[in-house]
Amino acid sequence: MIASFGDQATADLYHGARTRRARSFPSDIRAIALRKLDMVNAARVLLDLRSPPGTRLEALRGDLRGLYSIRINDQWRVIFRWTEGAAHDVRVLDYHKG
Repeated sequence: MIASFGDQATADLYHGARTRRARSFPSDIRAIALRKLDMVNAARVLLDLRSPPGTRLEALRGDLRGLYSIRINDQWRVIFRWTEGAAHDVRVLDYHKG
């Protein structure tokens, strides 16, 4: 379940708001990002996000220690903190820009 978003752009995208922030994501990833956000919202335990394998659930390291990610494509990720059975600070992130 998504408990909170890490930025307004991700919240707008998820809630279908037609804002400049939501449109800041490349058009070719928006539908996939929405599907991945729906998966995060449906998850009741973190391991629910291990399937399908293409999501590539990962515990992040370094500056992002304590966060998890699932893959949208080679460049984009959904990142979040998982505590108390929910995803917090959920963001769609260009992984190469940070």
